[in-house]
Amino acid sequence: MQKGVQKGLQQGLQQGLDRGKQQEAVLIVMRQLTLRLGLLDPVLQQQIEELSITRLEELSEALLNFETATDLAVWLEK
Repeated sequence: MQKGVQKGLQQGLQQGLDRGKQQEAVLIVMRQLTLRLGLLDPVLQQQIEELSITRLEELSEALLNFETATDLAVWLEK
């Protein structure tokens, strides 16, 4: 029983840490996109907030080539 509780706590802690990393990545990418493209459509913002950390990392590189919000929308559809 004790091992089960401990394992559950460890899993919960890891999930919390992963979620925190994802949220921080979203904030950074959103700042970069806002500086590059201006204010983003709420639909695009929502799509970005739902990306995994891996996809957010990919987006942080891809956005350097974006010129319009359409470029972002096309990338998000991939």
